[in-house]
Amino acid sequence: MVKVGDKVPHATLRGMGPEGPKPITTEELFAPGKKVVAFALPGAFTPTCSAKHVPGFVSEFDKIKAKGVDTIACISVNDAFVMGAWGKEQKAGDKVMMLGDGGAEFTNAMGLSMDLTKNGMGVRSQRYAMIVQDGVIKDLFVEKPGAFEVSAAENVLKHL
Repeated sequence: MVKVGDKVPHATLRGMGPEGPKPITTEELFAPGKKVVAFALPGAFTPTCSAKHVPGFVSEFDKIKAKGVDTIACISVNDAFVMGAWGKEQKAGDKVMMLGDGGAEFTNAMGLSMDLTKNGMGVRSQRYAMIVQDGVIKDLFVEKPGAFEVSAAENVLKHL
């Protein structure tokens, strides 16, 4: 598992653009000179993710941006189409970049995958949030299984 002080691992994520799925590498997302808050979760349209996790970052957008954050990104082991539809449903707009990690490339590189095959979901991401400056992880908040506390927007905001 990655830790504070590590560089964000290489992977290609996908977001929905006007013409369809658009690739973005972690080198682009977490580029030098950028401060990024990224949070990951088990799945789009799942209860805690939809009711609390994404809405928290949407509602705290102005406060987070005021702390010098360039981008807020939500990452999930879903495809870009699902993430795009979920972003619309969550009213993420230009506030939260909704990124799919369809093959769990990024999630596995981070060392933060979990196997939910027995629940019919396959390999998914653990719930976490991180603050990244110049491509380096400055803070990493990984939830205990089933919990939703440390990766919440309100907690991340306290550390910015």
